[in-house]
Formats: sequence, structure tokens, C-alpha cells
Amino acid sequence: MPTTAAVKEKLTGAQEKAKAKTRAAIEFTHQAEKLGQYAPDQENDQTGSTQAVEAKFITAQDPVIVTADGGRLPVVPIEEAEKLNKLHDAVDEANPSTGMPQNAEARQSKDGTIHGAHTAIQKEHEGGKTDAPLDSQKPPSRTNPLFPPLPMYGPPTLMRRVHCWLFRISSSILSLCFLLVIILGALFTSMPVVIKRLWLRITLRNPDKSRPFYDEEETRRTARRLAENAWKQGKNDPLENHSNSEKATSGDEFVPLEGGPDKIPCDVRYYARRAGLDCEIFDVQTEDGFIIELWHIYNPREYKRTDSSHRQPRSPEIFQNEPNLNDASGSKKYPVLLIHGLLQSAGAYCTNDDDSLAFFLAKSGYDVWLGNNRCGFKPRHSLLEYGDPRMWAWNIRQMGVLDLPALISRVLSETGFPKLGLVGHSQGTTQILVALAKEQRPDISEKISVFCALAPAAYAGPLVGKMYFKFMRIIGPGMFRAMFGIHAFIPIMMTMHAILPPKLYGAMGYQVFSFLFNWSDDRWEKDLRNRMFQFAPVYVSAESMRWWLGRECFAKQKCILATREEKIMEDKEDEMEEKGHISTPEDSDDDDDGPGSAPKIGNDDSSRAKYAWYGPKTPPFALWVCGADELVDGRRLLRRFERNREPYVDVVHSKIIEGYEHLDVIWAMDAVEKVGKEVREVIWKTAGAEARRACRVPKGCADIKEHQFYKPRDEPNVETRKIDTSVGEWSAKARDQVGGGSGEGDKNLEERITKMEEGDVKV
Repeated sequence: MPTTAAVKEKLTGAQEKAKAKTRAAIEFTHQAEKLGQYAPDQENDQTGSTQAVEAKFITAQDPVIVTADGGRLPVVPIEEAEKLNKLHDAVDEANPSTGMPQNAEARQSKDGTIHGAHTAIQKEHEGGKTDAPLDSQKPPSRTNPLFPPLPMYGPPTLMRRVHCWLFRISSSILSLCFLLVIILGALFTSMPVVIKRLWLRITLRNPDKSRPFYDEEETRRTARRLAENAWKQGKNDPLENHSNSEKATSGDEFVPLEGGPDKIPCDVRYYARRAGLDCEIFDVQTEDGFIIELWHIYNPREYKRTDSSHRQPRSPEIFQNEPNLNDASGSKKYPVLLIHGLLQSAGAYCTNDDDSLAFFLAKSGYDVWLGNNRCGFKPRHSLLEYGDPRMWAWNIRQMGVLDLPALISRVLSETGFPKLGLVGHSQGTTQILVALAKEQRPDISEKISVFCALAPAAYAGPLVGKMYFKFMRIIGPGMFRAMFGIHAFIPIMMTMHAILPPKLYGAMGYQVFSFLFNWSDDRWEKDLRNRMFQFAPVYVSAESMRWWLGRECFAKQKCILATREEKIMEDKEDEMEEKGHISTPEDSDDDDDGPGSAPKIGNDDSSRAKYAWYGPKTPPFALWVCGADELVDGRRLLRRFERNREPYVDVVHSKIIEGYEHLDVIWAMDAVEKVGKEVREVIWKTAGAEARRACRVPKGCADIKEHQFYKPRDEPNVETRKIDTSVGEWSAKARDQVGGGSGEGDKNLEERITKMEEGDVKV
């Protein structure tokens, strides 16, 4: 029988435990209110309970809030998330919260910087051996300098509303002034060009005669005019009226569904239908509650548009469906997902008629999907409204580790494939490169068969030193937020998009972007230029632009995954290797080593794997670098692979296109020949054997031999880079590449035009 003292001690312990649980319940209530959508007094029958109940760790660095009604709120600081979960577990021991992933990995850089979750860092530095050297037990000098913590905003209290409105007022005035300065600068710098063109006109000379593809532009202009006239002569429903016509039976499976003069709308479906394709829009929910758009390009003769209810957002949980490739008949199409660049939407892949990369791949026999990042043209969240600053507290990391997996998951769910081909341009490559890093979200690697990087944005080019970019780098975070706000970045641009006529908006968009990024339209089809800028800009967060241009991140470090100090150390290593092998030092920002092939300067030091960005399961990479790109330094990224700094990455294709500027890889008139056909081939070569058996062979890939298909190797392989120097119609090779119309090209286009003018051929 227990003694009185034992009973008293047990009773005291129970009371203390009850008190501790009560204190934990009170603290949990406060923390749940702090991280919830609304304060308790703001909730009603319509909102229901919006208090936080748990922090769900998507990655070790990305805890999202789960509310009482099952909704999701964006990422919060790790410390706040751990506090919520700890209190939750103390109150509800029977249903413990989801903790931080146990496989959280930190990546160490050569300069001592640690990238990754702080708990992984603590384990690495606090749980080390006691007999290790003293300097190895020191805490890291810096943690995550490339991705500093995002600001945290709570429920919309009165003070927070005042705070937000002050920022919105100040930013609307200051950012408008900034935009006006940029517009005036663009107009001022364009005056010499306008005067020169005017003088050439006065002196009876054609100012466009010096354009690289002038003759082909004129030919296509004539063909387009005749096609528009033919359409106006009486085609209402071409798919129905011509399903049994000579055109349909002559092997042309892509009959245009739209025609006539170009209306230049901001509508991908309109341009797809002009090319004989169609588009359906899927809404996708990310794991932190954002609703983003996924566009599916398809051939209406082969695929029936799905019901709108099927295209609605699903659960935020991803990769729930098992792949299904039971159909081995070879009738399927291999899925390809395209990700767009900064300030653009996926419409950038759809503006060049048959030269559009999306349409070219679709007509080649791929199942093409276009992913749009958060906010885009229609900022949407499952819980938050436009004016809530929490909807805008994100940067490139969230686009990579949250948007990208959600898009991949939905494509694989719809198609039944275990993997897909992934194509990115500019910022699209950045978010993919960030997501695949071993301290970010490397688990998505197993869902990707190949990553095709167009104008890869990993290292900054010389353009980041321009005066207007320097200004944004000089001002501090507080001033940046006062000037550009804590919501969307210069949202008046989207208002102008809705108000201005398409031709004026397109012309103005080109002048502003040309002024900012120092590129030209020399290689684009000039008649289509206004289309190209209908899909830019889109809504992006001010925090995202601060990551690109502010004083702390990319503009300072000049790299997406390494610090300036590490870059300097790598330059010194390269210089020593150059002296030791070929006795010529290599500058960190120099041009290519010369035409021909890449320098084969290997490094067998196994310690390089420790400092690599990517781990063993990384998918193969293929890279197309623009030789005249001043915005990013693609050559340096190629050198990173060639010098074995990424021992786990197979580079199956690499090419430098001399003379190409940043957007030429998707908009140049010869981009299909220089980029598109190679992308088509690389995707098919790297698709798995099982997937190839289930799919039809894409056009242009039938002659690929068995030994040419990609097979993972024990040792990484970096293909020798190719150099393409053919530019303009004065080069026979370039003239042949661009001639004959858009897409695959009709080599008898001139003859066809003659017959059209004579009335023998209808289009």
C-alpha cells in the first residue's frame, strides 16, 4: 500500500503536469492566433475557424500553416513553426504534429557558408566529435546569405492594416516615379534610332534591310497577308468544314481554328487555335495554398477537352497518384513541362506561330504543358486576398520548392507517366536549379527525365552593374519596401496592360525592356513583336524583385547558390589549373576559350562532391547558352560542369549560340533550328525505355539509334560544348535554317505564295 508521502508526491506531480498543460494550452492559443488567418474577433460563420493548428514542414526550411478548417497559409519562420508544433504536442499528445523532415540536409561552401535548415546545421556543428580540431567546431560564419528570412505578417489587425496602407501609398507614388524615369529613359535612348530610321526613309532607303533575316521576314509577311485574306473570304468553322477536305486528307493534321488579321490579345488559346492547336487551363493548388495556372496544349483532332470540373484545384498534397503506363501500344505522347522567365507568363512560349517552342514540340508529338508561377495575371490563394501582405511574402525559393513540384505533380497525375521532360528559360531555369539543390527539394529529381536550360540564369552578367540596377542595390530593405511596397511589384504596369491598346502596349513594352536589359529585336520576326509583350509583365512580389535586385541576395552575390567569396576562390582555382595545364590564366568573366570544343580540364579531387550544389540523384542537364547575353553568364555555368565541380550531374548537351541575346533562344526566327529541334531530340533520348515503348516517336527522332539513348553512368559525363556561329541570311547555313516559313519549314514557301496570289491555293 503506497505511503501518504508517495500519494502526495504523485498528486503534486499530476497537478504540476495539469498546470503545465494549461500553460501550454494558453500559449498554444496565442500562437495559433498569431499564425492564423484572422483574429478570433474577426471570424464569423462564413469564415469559420481560421486559427493555426499545425505547421507542416514541406521541406526543412518551408513550414506552412494548416488552419482549423484544413486550409493552408504561406511559409512562416522556422522558429515560429517549431513553437506552434511543440505547444500542439504538449496539448494534444495523442495526435502529434508533423515535425521537420529527418533527412534535412545542409550544404557547406568553400568559404564556410552553410546553406540549408538551421536544425541540420546545428546537428552538423554541435553534434560533431569532441576530438575534432577547434576550428572545425566553430559555428558557420554565415547561414543562408542567399535566402535571408522573409518578413512575417500576422492577422489583419487595425495596426497591420494601417501599416500596409502606408506602404501601399508610399510605394504607389515612388514606384510610379521610378517607372516614369525608366519610360523616359527608354524614350530618350531610342531617339537616335528613330532619327536614323527617319533619315533612311527620307533618303529612300529601307531601314530594315540590314536585319539578319530581312528576306525571310518579307516572305512570311506576304504569306501571312494572303492567309488572312483567304480566311476573311469565308471560313467560319474550319475544323468542321474542312474535316474531309483535300487539306485534311493531304496529311495536314493541324487545321487553324482562328484566322484573319491578328487581334493581338493576351490569350494563349487564341494563338494556339491559329496554329491548329488548342489550349485548356488547369488550376493547381500549391502546398502553401496558392492557386496557379497550368496550360495544356493539345491537338483538337486527337484529344477531347476535359470538363471544367476536372480542371479545378485539387488537394495541396502532391504526388499522390501512382504512374500508370499499362498502355504499351505506343499511342501516348511523352509529357513536357515548360517554365517561363522573370516578369513573363508561359505565353512567351506561344507567340511565334509555328516557331513557338510550345507549338513546335506539340506538333512534333509531345504532350506539352505550360506552367505559370504564383500570382501571374490573376493573383489567387485558397484563403488570402490580394491586399494581404502574406500573399506576397515569397521569392524565388518558394517558386522553386513549392510551385514547381505542384506543377510537376499535376502533369504526372493527368498523364500517368512517372517522369517528364522539364524545360526552363531564364528565371525558369533559376527556380529549377534552386529546387534541385541538395539542401532544397532534391526529391523531385526522380520525377524529371531531363532538365533543358535555355539561357540558364545561375550567374549574373555585366548588366547587373547598370545604373538603375545599382540604385536598387544601394537602398536598404526598409527603403526598398517603402519604394516598391510589400505587395505586388509596380502593379500599375498591369493596369496599363488592361487599358492601353495592344499595339501601343507591345511597342512600349519592347522599348522599356530593351532599355532595361539591353537587347534588340534583330532576330525576331518584327511583325510578331507586339504579340511577344502581351504576356509581360505579370504580377510578381516586391520581395521576389528584392531577391533579384536588392542589396542582400543575387545582385550582391552574383550567383543563385554561391557567395561572392566562393566565386573568387573558384576563380583562383581555375587560374592555377590553367597555369598548370595550358599556361594561360582564365579570367572569371571572360568569353569562351575559343570556337570549337570545351576545355577538358578535369579535377579528380573527391572533396569537390562535398561542395557541389547537386546530389547523386540529379537528372541529366542540357544547356543552351546565348553568346551575347549580358543579363546572365551562361558560360560560367558551363565551366562549372566542365571543371567537375558538379560530379553528380550528367550534362548530355551543351551549346553556345554566338550572337544570341537573352530572349533569342525562344523568339529568334531560327530558334527552332538552333534550339527547338535539339530540345526535341534531347527529351526523347533521355526518356526511359518503358516510357518510349508507351509513346509514339516524335517527329525528327525516328533515326536515333539505340546506343544514342541516355544511360546513367557510374562516372559523370559532360558533353563537349558546341559552338554555333552562323548568324543572318548572309550565312548559307543560317539562311537554310530560317528559310521556308516557321516551324519545320516549307521549303517551297515562295512557290506556294505565287500560287496563292494566282488563286490556285487556298489557305
